[in-house]
Amino acid sequence: MALSLQVLYPATDGTTFDMDYYLGTHIPMVGEHMGAFIENVLVTKGLGGGAPDAPAQYHAVATMTFADKDALNAALAAAPPVVADIANFTNVEPQMMVGEVIA
Repeated sequence: MALSLQVLYPATDGTTFDMDYYLGTHIPMVGEHMGAFIENVLVTKGLGGGAPDAPAQYHAVATMTFADKDALNAALAAAPPVVADIANFTNVEPQMMVGEVIA
């Protein structure tokens, strides 16, 4: 069963997010440390909320897909340097969701 890991960075008052650092340094770091276990990575930049002209609820959402639970667990075991880097581009506590890929 394929699994996904989504990392969501909420955009609330007082939060900061350096998109250039995130794309230029952090995402390559994800590839360096976790990439052998990841099938696909998708990064989405928040532009707006559900209502017209509503502010984005998230700075970004990263979605990574894995072939199975073993691949996800191996990636998470390799993730400590990636997690330690979060403070270099945001003051947000990321939210994470593991899910089953169904479509």
